[in-house]
Amino acid sequence: MRSPFQEPPEVRGRRFSRLWHNTWLSNWRGDVTGGLTTAVVALPLAMAFGATSGAGAIAGLWGAIALGLIAAPLGGTPAQVSGPTGPMTVIMAGIIATMVQRYGPGAGLALAFTVALVAGLFQVIFRLLRLGQYIVQMPYSVISGFMSGIGGIVLVLQLPVLMGLDLGGSVPGILSGLWQELPQFNPFALLIGALTFAVVRLYPKRFNAVLPSPLVALVGVTALSLLLPIDALPRLGEIPQGFPQLRWPQLALGDLRMLGGYALTLAVLGSIDSLLTSLVADNITRTQHNSDRELIGQGLGNMGAALLGGLPGAGATMRTVTNVQAGGRTPLSGVVHSLVLLVVTLGAGGLASVIPMAVLAGILVNVGIEIVDWNFLRRAPRLSARATALMWLVLLLTIFWDLVTAVVVGVFVANVLTIKGLTTALERKTQRFEGGHRYDNLNDEEQGLLERLGTDVVLLSLQGPLSFGASRYLTQLLNVSAAYRTILLDLSAVSYLGVTASLAIDSLCRDAGKQGRQVVIAVVDPLQRERLKRLQLERSCPVRFLRGRREALDLISAEAASA
Repeated sequence: MRSPFQEPPEVRGRRFSRLWHNTWLSNWRGDVTGGLTTAVVALPLAMAFGATSGAGAIAGLWGAIALGLIAAPLGGTPAQVSGPTGPMTVIMAGIIATMVQRYGPGAGLALAFTVALVAGLFQVIFRLLRLGQYIVQMPYSVISGFMSGIGGIVLVLQLPVLMGLDLGGSVPGILSGLWQELPQFNPFALLIGALTFAVVRLYPKRFNAVLPSPLVALVGVTALSLLLPIDALPRLGEIPQGFPQLRWPQLALGDLRMLGGYALTLAVLGSIDSLLTSLVADNITRTQHNSDRELIGQGLGNMGAALLGGLPGAGATMRTVTNVQAGGRTPLSGVVHSLVLLVVTLGAGGLASVIPMAVLAGILVNVGIEIVDWNFLRRAPRLSARATALMWLVLLLTIFWDLVTAVVVGVFVANVLTIKGLTTALERKTQRFEGGHRYDNLNDEEQGLLERLGTDVVLLSLQGPLSFGASRYLTQLLNVSAAYRTILLDLSAVSYLGVTASLAIDSLCRDAGKQGRQVVIAVVDPLQRERLKRLQLERSCPVRFLRGRREALDLISAEAASA
């Protein structure tokens, strides 16, 4: 096929013009409507996430603008809208707090955005390694517990703001400090926050397509708050006007390990968050996203956001669903959403100074509630006690310990439980047939052959995957009595043969050789046969490979008859 870059410029121009029209302009009316509607939803959320992170509302706005302009056209999910999200904001808030405490406001904030830049670079590396298809393949119990824990963190972070208190830090620190600061709480802030939350929750859903509830709450409750004295409760304050200055990366060589760890955490979480949203978009649009390409878009988008001093983000589920419901189907909708936010930020940012912080907190309380996986919390106890315990373990570790530790521990425990389940299934399905006995699991011809062979043969029939978790049971199973001259190992129903299980079979052959036995292996899968042949099992004892159990029984019976 001829490369398009070898075509004449005029031909190449017409080709890319058709491509643009087919992929971007095929649904331009719906995309413009979707982009406008999503921008209205994203505006209050972006400011709220920015304020919560500690970088300011403007950081949330520029994060949404940069991600939409870059991730939408370069990503692999056409209808996805990206921007700051609850999970990413929670981690970024911790990074900013740590960096500012260690290096001061200026240098600390610069280092925090450097971490976000490196996180975007990690996402690009994930794509180069083609990890997109594996990132979301985590047990649902772990994902559910993690996301519910993030929702819990978002809720706890808003408690001081709802009370008009200047209290930050970790969840345990906030919860312990609230009791000490409770006498100083601001009743006006609590009233405004509660009113905002009530508007968002009780707003009729049928009106969301015209005026989304977060925007109605933001404008309406802010207007009501102006009836109070301007200093009666904390307000957002002035938002810087104009384009931001570029924030070039800065590195503290002594903290490279810590910065790299934070960046990797952001990258993994952003990738999981985005790809889960991509799956949601696939379900409602009946399309198929490109996971690796989505990582490229998200990575470059986060790098661009960090350079502009914007919050890193990911594919936003609520904004993506809103976009699709409003008619958005192509990357044009994400770009329109960002352009609208850009116009608002440059032209009307000064009006945001009077927004009460409690209003943004009330909006984020609803976001936190929506992040919690209430459906699985209710159903998990009916499905599995182990899955429920694992979900709660990850949830509590996420809230009270550390997000990375929660995921690592959750995945480890989930793998242990999976291995145990596979081993139990192997024990339940494995069958041992001894010559001279009658079994209902064999057909008449196989039963007849086995009865005629008598005590000369033992048949071991294995089923399912043989991974390293099953090796101990497999070793015990293969320790057969010395009364048998031939061991028939039936692997025809084995779906996966791991290295450790292969070595257990090698151990069986060595033991058989010492005891003067022969081994016949019935294996259908050519890859499994090739793996076993590479072990050179015949050096230990007579070993033959056949393609089925019946063929093996015929061969053993013929040899016994001629002996």
